[in-house]
Amino acid sequence: MQILTGFLLTVPFTQRFVDLSQFQKNVYLAVLCGAVFATGLIIAPVAFHRTLFRRGEKEWLVHAANWSARGGLAALALTMAGVVFLVFDVVIGGTASVVSGSVAMVFFTVLWAVFPLLRRSSD
Repeated sequence: MQILTGFLLTVPFTQRFVDLSQFQKNVYLAVLCGAVFATGLIIAPVAFHRTLFRRGEKEWLVHAANWSARGGLAALALTMAGVVFLVFDVVIGGTASVVSGSVAMVFFTVLWAVFPLLRRSSD
């Protein structure tokens, strides 16, 4: 996640960035914000733990870390699907970008949500 965020931060400084349409620039900014948001959520449990270690907050830490990790995964899935959409839109354009972004979102949803929920319901 951090590598993706770092890469996205460099994109506006490339020569080809000026060739993007306004729509593509808006998608880029949305994807960048999603990456920063996902990074913050995914790393937050570390900060929680470091700040509250040995302070009798274990129950809160576990609950908050779980919430943060789930939110981070959701934001990461949206970000990755957005990146796939943007790359396909720049390279091919049109319908392929919508299809590829949708396929990526379905992939992450099935892998990270449906499979675990199916396993949980079988117990």
